[in-house]
Amino acid sequence: MKILRKFLFALLTIVVVGTACGLLLIHRGFRATTMPSAWESVLARTMRELAVPVRERNEKNPMAATSDTLQQARETFFVQCAACHGVDGGGKTQMGLNLYPRVPDLRAPATQNLSDGEIHYIIENGVQFTGMPAWGNPHAESSGDSWKLVQFIRSLRPLSNSELAQQVSTAGLAHYVGSQACEKCHAQIYTRWKKTPMANVVRDPRSHPDAIIPDLATNNVARFTADQVAFVYGTIWKQRYFTKVGDDYFPLPVQWVVGNHTWRPYMVPAKGGDWWGAVYPPDNMKRPTGPTCDGCHSVDYNIQTKQVAEWNVGCERCHGPGGEHAAHPTRGNIINPAQLDTVAATDTCISCHSQGQPLANPIQGKYYDWPVGYRVGLKLQDYWKLEDCTLGQITFYYFPDCTAHKNRMQGNDFAQSVMYQHGITCASCHDAHGTANYAQLRKPANQICLDCHGPTSPNGPHTATLAEHTHHKDGGAGSECVACHMPPIESEGVPGAFVHAHTFRFILPSATDKYGIPSPCTSCHTGKSTAWAEEAMSHWPERSPWRR
Repeated sequence: MKILRKFLFALLTIVVVGTACGLLLIHRGFRATTMPSAWESVLARTMRELAVPVRERNEKNPMAATSDTLQQARETFFVQCAACHGVDGGGKTQMGLNLYPRVPDLRAPATQNLSDGEIHYIIENGVQFTGMPAWGNPHAESSGDSWKLVQFIRSLRPLSNSELAQQVSTAGLAHYVGSQACEKCHAQIYTRWKKTPMANVVRDPRSHPDAIIPDLATNNVARFTADQVAFVYGTIWKQRYFTKVGDDYFPLPVQWVVGNHTWRPYMVPAKGGDWWGAVYPPDNMKRPTGPTCDGCHSVDYNIQTKQVAEWNVGCERCHGPGGEHAAHPTRGNIINPAQLDTVAATDTCISCHSQGQPLANPIQGKYYDWPVGYRVGLKLQDYWKLEDCTLGQITFYYFPDCTAHKNRMQGNDFAQSVMYQHGITCASCHDAHGTANYAQLRKPANQICLDCHGPTSPNGPHTATLAEHTHHKDGGAGSECVACHMPPIESEGVPGAFVHAHTFRFILPSATDKYGIPSPCTSCHTGKSTAWAEEAMSHWPERSPWRR
């Protein structure tokens, strides 16, 4: 009887507690935004691990880890996974933060400690009662894409404490060895990089006889001979010519405009141009390129010796000194910007793709136009400040809405953008190692945008088709995402040459009327007025009149 009473009491207790919990849950309700408790998280992980069959758990990745497979996996990840997991795998996305249970941080030990087989099984088969779908085809053999994704997820693993310590100790000891030292282990990347503008922005005509584009005999602006040219700068928009005097290089007072094949004078004016024009004499032969140019067109320009480790934007410009890594390759003795936080990763590019000034200008009596002392891995903010902008004023650097006005200001633009706020980095769209696409884009521009912004994406656009969003036919110039969100309105410094804005803001026709900022509508439809553009947009039903 005692046992029966104890049993009934226990049963009654369970019923009472269960009823109380049920009433509490009914009163509180269920929300996907509720933060899972610790015990729920442990239980969910345990059930997930038990769901993977032993045979699958012990499988090894059959795919060889190459730069090509990682690139393919990265593109798959952006299309299939980034909406929830984020481009960095951290899960801090609008969808990821509002799923129950939460989207896991793929960089964290809870994911990285899983076996290759476990990660592969989860990708292929999904996880029941969560937002994780199955990406495999249950009626077909695995295509290999899932195994490539396993490799990519492994690449997201942050450096361990010992690797971080090694990186710090190496930074003070490593020396620069030049990009060619990287070719032995990274031959494919090196071959692609060699063809990029980064690798060819500065060329010596003695080692590159084809470096000088125009016929010098046609120059009637400021004549010079090929023998005077120590370096040729630029090949895409304009070409300038540096002559050497002593240890310094000086720009000749003429430039070749690539687009319209004409010669034009070159000298930064004392007023109305770059800030440093006012602090140097109005004579190109008194304006050495070391303080104004060479820090960004080389690796490790030394302001004392005026020597460089390597001309052009070499591997070590973005990865730091590689002597130790070349001798004993490990993850801990080289810097990979992809392993840095999004601010530091983007600063690798902003350090040169921006307009600003060093915090300590002048330095040893000279004014520099690049962040002296900065190298990847350090904090750019300790060395560099971006050019200031005053809303409502048009300046040499900015339009009145703070969109950049001139070239090499992608960083000034991008830091203002919603993309930057959400952790998108330059490498999300560009591959500095080189691609076959314009501006070293990972894919053609529209494909990159639609990876994250397809019509069915929570990021928008919120229309059934792209044509409904753009009000232009698919395949036409007006259906290109960059046509409206990255219009080419920033002057390259020579007539008719413009580069794309990087704020990603759509510039309304009304902004053209009020502030003189070029609108993509009338820039494309050159024969039309802003009034015409405003009237046309007023008939777009998905556009709020208050946003126009």
